[in-house]
Amino acid sequence: MAQLWGGRFTKETDQLVYNFNASITFDQKLLKQDIEGSIAHVIMLGRQGILTKEESDEIVDGLCGIRADVENGALAVGNEYEDIHSFVEATLIARIGDVGKKLHTGRSRNDQVALDMRLFTRLQVLETDDLLKQLLETILKLMEEHVETVMPGFTHLQKAQPITLAHHLGAYFEMFKRDRGRLHDIYVRMNYCPLGSGALAGTTYPLDRELTADLMGFYGPTLNSMDGVSDRDYLIEFLSAAATIMMHLSRFSEEIIIWNSNEYQFVEIDDAYSTGSSIMPQKKNPDIAELVRGKTGRVYGALLAYNKDMQEDKELFFDATDTVKGCIALFDGMLATIKFNKERMYASANGGFTNATDAADYLVNHGVPFRDAHGIIGKLVLYCIEQNKAIDALSLDELKAVSPVFEADVYEAISMKTCVEKRLTIGAPGPEAMRAVIEIERAYLAEEWEIGCGEEGSDACEDD
Repeated sequence: MAQLWGGRFTKETDQLVYNFNASITFDQKLLKQDIEGSIAHVIMLGRQGILTKEESDEIVDGLCGIRADVENGALAVGNEYEDIHSFVEATLIARIGDVGKKLHTGRSRNDQVALDMRLFTRLQVLETDDLLKQLLETILKLMEEHVETVMPGFTHLQKAQPITLAHHLGAYFEMFKRDRGRLHDIYVRMNYCPLGSGALAGTTYPLDRELTADLMGFYGPTLNSMDGVSDRDYLIEFLSAAATIMMHLSRFSEEIIIWNSNEYQFVEIDDAYSTGSSIMPQKKNPDIAELVRGKTGRVYGALLAYNKDMQEDKELFFDATDTVKGCIALFDGMLATIKFNKERMYASANGGFTNATDAADYLVNHGVPFRDAHGIIGKLVLYCIEQNKAIDALSLDELKAVSPVFEADVYEAISMKTCVEKRLTIGAPGPEAMRAVIEIERAYLAEEWEIGCGEEGSDACEDD
């Protein structure tokens, strides 16, 4: 058993207890962050004179060698170590001797773990944001292509009013844009360095916490050592943001599944993002959309289960980050290759009384109180159902039989094209309004948000 403590104890830890405490099977995912934090710590110790420059350089070289060997497969992380921190330190000592034992000077495993998780989470925030931005690029491209593609808008899964595909897709653009905003907020709140907090009360060594923070691209050091080692708010916040992202992906996936059905036939999913049936040769199943929808509960579970002690947060967190990033990437690929059936969408909008509200508005514009107009159109729809006709397929005599206010100009007023195009307020589906929104969204995607002081850490291993 390789562990970082033991002087106080007179016998070995029971193997079952050791196995129960060990986290090496999953926290080895933090190898890069553990070495990055250790390098920054050792550079600072050297500059402060706590270690000699020669000692600092030797330890840094040793840490870089460990990382390189693990990454190229020359060194395996063994399960005989308690955690990734003990693996790195024990391997360092085995390679460079006693000077490696000075690595942990002025540091506790408490602030070491807190740092590693911040570095890892910060990276997940940036990678997730990159994936969301790419998805938004895909959505915006489709919006630009379908400003005039008419389709039915739905409430309660029933046809409600005619809109455009660009407008429908724009709703998801707004959702994922808010998701990016949440990630940005998380980054700003969490980007402070806990290293130097010690176990909980700091240290008597003359550490330069501003230097270590700067070396790793943090805004600065955390201002309370007890909070520095115990804060995991950012994990809860990220899991909450991830759950919201998955909710939006699930909602979008559900619509694609419905649109892909034989009854709707609004879309055809590319073969690369579909599967077939082992027994029914005609089937082409929307498996990616279904799996994204299904994996949403997995990420919800990671958030809801965040009530265990610090070590137990990692497996759930690692799984949730992998799941949400994988789902965004796959969904983006599916959406980028999907084909939309414009004719089918238009026919569906035209055949479901989606222009009923516009017919009521026509009466209002001709002096009929809205409540009366609402009742008149309700009766008209009932008549259409009995006659199996659309409103605009009725003769003017049939329309006048329900209300003498109708005139020949009603047909233009309730055409699908007019119903969409006359909705011109910002946020509405009219092409003019949609093009204005698309310009706003394009400018938004051109913006870059600040990610702190410097790049994602200082990688001393690449300085050579």
